[in-house]
Amino acid sequence: MSKGYDFVIVGGGSAGCVLAARLSEEPSARVLLLESGGSDWNPLYKMPAGFAKMTKGIGSWGYQTVPQKHMNNMVINYTQAKVLGGGSTVNAQIYTRGNRIDYDEWQQLGCNGWGYDDILPYFRKSEDNDTFDNTYHGKGGPLGVSQPRAPLPICAAYFDAAGQIGIPRNRDMTGESQDGVGFYQLTQRNARRSSASVAFLKPATGRPNLTIRTGAQVTRIVIDKGRAVGVELEGSEVVYAESEVIVSSGAIGSPKLLQLSGVGPADHLQSVGIQTKLDQPEVGSNLQDHLDLFTISECTGDHTYDKYAKPHWSAVAGLQYLLTKRGPVASSLFETGGFWYAEEGARSPDIQFHLGLGSGIEAGVEKMGAGVTLNSAYLRPRSRGTVRLASSDPAAAPLLDPNYWADPHDREMSIKGLKLAQEIMKQDALKPFVKREVLPGPDVTTDEEYIHFACANSKTDHHPAGTCRMGGDDTSVVDPRLKLRGIEGLRVCDASIMPRLISSNTNAPTIMIAEKAADMIRADYAS
Repeated sequence: MSKGYDFVIVGGGSAGCVLAARLSEEPSARVLLLESGGSDWNPLYKMPAGFAKMTKGIGSWGYQTVPQKHMNNMVINYTQAKVLGGGSTVNAQIYTRGNRIDYDEWQQLGCNGWGYDDILPYFRKSEDNDTFDNTYHGKGGPLGVSQPRAPLPICAAYFDAAGQIGIPRNRDMTGESQDGVGFYQLTQRNARRSSASVAFLKPATGRPNLTIRTGAQVTRIVIDKGRAVGVELEGSEVVYAESEVIVSSGAIGSPKLLQLSGVGPADHLQSVGIQTKLDQPEVGSNLQDHLDLFTISECTGDHTYDKYAKPHWSAVAGLQYLLTKRGPVASSLFETGGFWYAEEGARSPDIQFHLGLGSGIEAGVEKMGAGVTLNSAYLRPRSRGTVRLASSDPAAAPLLDPNYWADPHDREMSIKGLKLAQEIMKQDALKPFVKREVLPGPDVTTDEEYIHFACANSKTDHHPAGTCRMGGDDTSVVDPRLKLRGIEGLRVCDASIMPRLISSNTNAPTIMIAEKAADMIRADYAS
């Protein structure tokens, strides 16, 4: 048995680090942050290009999906971070926010206080942007947001190629308009990753009211008479929360922990031998994710970073980074992209591109000698999946079923997005850089062949959300103040609360959610 705290935060990912930092700004609040993974001391976590190692096992739980029944039973590697800082420590550092309509739709779904005008100040509060300081961007916040330091010439050719098919250049895709192609802003500062751990948590570590524990696997939330009073860790240690338990374990970890604690669909809990504390059918339901399809081309020369995979060139890249803070190690490798339309008349861009400055950068993507990748993802999937327990053993991996392409519309839009990516790569502006398309390749021409290709080659974009849905209705898991309906003293704060997946990468929105949640929690604590 351990001493009590006011707030026990379960999960030291992006949201958990922000919450721990912001709540401990209140001197009287005793805050405990529990992270099941390790610290982020490894230099790879600080180097921008370290992302290339992250999707292949370093700092990851090593999860996989169940066979995807609408994709020829394909099993997809599903990276979930197991390190302080969570996704912000292992991702490609891309700083995007989604579209303003995403948040206004949240408001229309009953999430009062979550419209675009409500949440924009929280994006700006976090931000220390090295370029913009205006209505949409802020300076002086904890989170470093930077432009790419030394983009390659192929990036400018990609912009020109997109322009040749009518897609405009956009120099700020997180500003007034999302439409177009451009350089992504990156969560970096001085050519180093600006993770939530580095940006928010590290400056707070000296506070006497903040305790941080890594390697702390929480096995259940302790619920007494309808109230969350603490959590139990491996080894049966219990820590108590006098004010609130805050679950911030991500769109996979949060529903898993709630179900282990007896909060979830009663029939499922019974099937794995867990006593139901609260029958809440939506816990672990509503899983949404972006599925990534990609085209890979062979280059006419060393126009990307593929050559640096060889030991000699890898040493050269390391030295260049140490001396100049430039070169491949300073690159996120996916710092170029954009947003455009697959569906005619879509209310905002529904396809996102990521230009990969090489081939085989991510797990599940083919490696070749000198190549370039263009990923495309359909941004507003209609398919919904689940996170369920494999057993009552907290150490067992959950059953992850994104249920990709359950709705045929998602398949149609995904393939349109891939064809659009192919069209960009075939334009004259890229001919000095691109020799030929390797994947899908010239033999893939019919819709059936595209479907077959995608079912063998696609991957997750690492954007799971929605499994602890926020809403104004009684069936939602949490209310707009992120309080779990039916259990006192318990909140959920991470990407799992998104009622609908936003139309971009999810890390910056997750940080925003935590910023807003911290204000709500501190207001309740003060009262």
